[in-house]
Parts: sequence; structure tokens; C-alpha cells
Amino acid sequence: MLSFPISIVPDDIDFMGHVNNARYLGWVQDAVLAHWRKLAPADEVAAKAWVALKHEITYRKPAFLDDDVIAETVLEKIAGARSFYNTVIKRGEDVLAEVKSMWCCIDSTTLRPSRINKDVAEKHFGLSKD
Repeated sequence: MLSFPISIVPDDIDFMGHVNNARYLGWVQDAVLAHWRKLAPADEVAAKAWVALKHEITYRKPAFLDDDVIAETVLEKIAGARSFYNTVIKRGEDVLAEVKSMWCCIDSTTLRPSRINKDVAEKHFGLSKD
């Protein structure tokens, strides 16, 4: 699991005075891409890109402008070109949202689905690839 700080800006706040629910998707995307860039080898980072296929968000508590928030991200599984992430958005010990997401790895040049190399999955992410 890796943790990534989240910056809340005034534009994130909705008419109810808390972070708009849609903003959480951006946070998850930022965390997943940062996770990939941090753990994958540089040549893989340069050769691959990611597109979201599915998000399932469970909102627990609201976030506010001055909150210190982090995203804790875990890559749960790799299956072919698909990767399954679990991201928890937290303020201290409080869970604000839990997000299960599925992503498709694509070749940066062809924009076609691209499998994650088995050695990369095992060596850099600690996963066995299905």
C-alpha cells in the first residue's frame, strides 16, 4: 500500500460546503497513476498509459476545505491488460471513501490494450499475474 497526499482546493467544494463527490474520482485517478509511476520501471511508465474502466465508490464521511486527506492505494490484481485497485481516502483514521476500480493498461503509441509483463507484476508490484 502506498499513501498519496490530497490537496483540497476551493473549487472542490460544492454548494453544501464539502468536497463534491465527483472530485473523488480525480483523486483516485491521481493516486492510481502515481502508484504506477512510483513502482513500475521507467521504460514501462514511458511505454504504457491507463484508462479507467469502472469505479465503485462508497462514500463514508464528507471532506472539507482545510482537511488533511490522503489516498491509500493498493494494486489488488492484474489480469491481462486489466488492473484492479483498491483506494481508501482518509482523514486521519476516518475513512471518507472506499473505491474499487478497474483500469485498462494501453500501449502509449498504439493506444491498444497492453498486458503487464509478468516480471513487472511480480518484481515491482508483488503480484502473480493471472
